[in-house]
Amino acid sequence: MSKLPKSTAAIAGAIGSAAIAAALLYAGKRKQKSDRNKARQPGPIPSGEQPETD
Repeated sequence: MSKLPKSTAAIAGAIGSAAIAAALLYAGKRKQKSDRNKARQPGPIPSGEQPETD
């Protein structure tokens, strides 16, 4: 085993866990942001007219 005291190992484990949690939150926010920026299809024309297309 290592020569580190148990309290030091516990602190290191807590820091590692916090780093992993922060990375997962950051990745999730980036994914949500990219999903919002995707092009969406416009809804139907409310007047009932046919849309003009080329």
